Amino acid sequence: MNKPRIIEAIEQLQAGRRDLAVDLLHAELEHGPASGDRFASLARLAKEIGEIGIAMEALRRHAAGRPGDLEAQLRFWGELVEHGRTEEALALAERLPESMARHPSIAHFRGTVASQGGDFAEAERCLRIAIGAGFAPQSWHALAMIKKFAPGDRDLAAMEALLPHARQAGGRALAIFAYALGKAYDDCGDLDRAFALYDEGARVRGREEPYEPEKAQAATETLIREFSAEHLGQLAPSRGPDTRAIFVTGLPRSGTTLTEQILTAHPLVGDGGEINLFRPVLTSAVGIGYDRALAYQRRLPDDPWGRLGRAYERVLDVRFETAGRVVDKTLLQSHHLGLLLHTFPQARVIWLRRNPADVALSCYRTYFATPIPWTWSLRDIAHFMRLEDQRYAHWSRLFPDRILTLPYEELVRDPADWVARIAAFVGLPADERMLTPHLQKRAVRTASVAQVRAPIGTGAIDRAARYGDLLQEFRAAYEGG
Repeated sequence: MNKPRIIEAIEQLQAGRRDLAVDLLHAELEHGPASGDRFASLARLAKEIGEIGIAMEALRRHAAGRPGDLEAQLRFWGELVEHGRTEEALALAERLPESMARHPSIAHFRGTVASQGGDFAEAERCLRIAIGAGFAPQSWHALAMIKKFAPGDRDLAAMEALLPHARQAGGRALAIFAYALGKAYDDCGDLDRAFALYDEGARVRGREEPYEPEKAQAATETLIREFSAEHLGQLAPSRGPDTRAIFVTGLPRSGTTLTEQILTAHPLVGDGGEINLFRPVLTSAVGIGYDRALAYQRRLPDDPWGRLGRAYERVLDVRFETAGRVVDKTLLQSHHLGLLLHTFPQARVIWLRRNPADVALSCYRTYFATPIPWTWSLRDIAHFMRLEDQRYAHWSRLFPDRILTLPYEELVRDPADWVARIAAFVGLPADERMLTPHLQKRAVRTASVAQVRAPIGTGAIDRAARYGDLLQEFRAAYEGG
């Protein structure tokens, strides 16, 4: 009996033969059935290794085999939206039978897409349809992110009335609702109440996947020790093509989305996004760690790093069908920056740095759809940020000419100067449209969805100061170690 191709692909990945694994996944699409549940597993594996084109086609087939399964359709549409195919997703939603089209999940989907596109009036209209159909914590949260609350707000009273229901539901429903209600009280200036709700949501999420500080610290120490200048010099030169990507990195909530928006305002930059593609391509071919990197180049002596670069460029082209430069805004690229810059010898990285207390505050009060365990307590935020400081110092010392440190506060205080520096650093001619990034009509799929629709301004500088002793735990842990 022949072994399923997906099992063969997993075995090839375990043996370090990424190219053969990808060929097997392509073969499954070419010779496999037109639809079926098997494609859900294929999609998960393909996405895990960065092959988003295969993943989207697999999800398409999975959804086609379950025409009455709204969850399967929404999963496929969500993947389309995440990878820039919003119009295709909306067109598929239009074809739903009327019985399914009235489901509150469809209203939530439409509201989320409208919010990402900056149409907040349409987003609110759709989200209120979902909210009106029953307890809808995700829709309340999406509404809270685009709405400014004030004391006496009817929505605030409605959310308070629903809080016991959220607590009874527990789990992620309670967590996301607590963050939403916390944001409402934050808008109203009731910071004690807001922080109590953030803490409640964070404690729920902490039970999903607790942060492991010792493990994180050991990983950072190993990274810095293994990826020294001497060790990087022992890697084979990369002869692959230069990348069209402009790399932007930093901590969450440090200004990376604003920087992405500034860059994509340039007419020579096709698009950008929080794509996180280099890491899955790297780990599925090489793995993590210096010994694995040496083993990889021994296994593929003919331009191993150029081969890796070409794999990344191929998946980048699938993600961005537009011509020209593109922005790869990947948070925490610091975990594998040495191999990225070795793979692409001409690549440049813009690294956002921001007042630590402001970053900590913003991370603490943000519900991240993808779990980020270190954001669920102020002490853990401090610990992780200190590790990121070490990684930043290490890579900046090794690649001083290829990393542009971009201080958020200086960027928003003097955008003309810093936008010119950004353009020059990545080899773009100056263009005044970069100074008005909020005028762009493009989707933004991060927690900054509302902020980047406003002109560049200084309103977020030193926001943490007004929270006083509420951030004392962070300050003590970050400054005292």
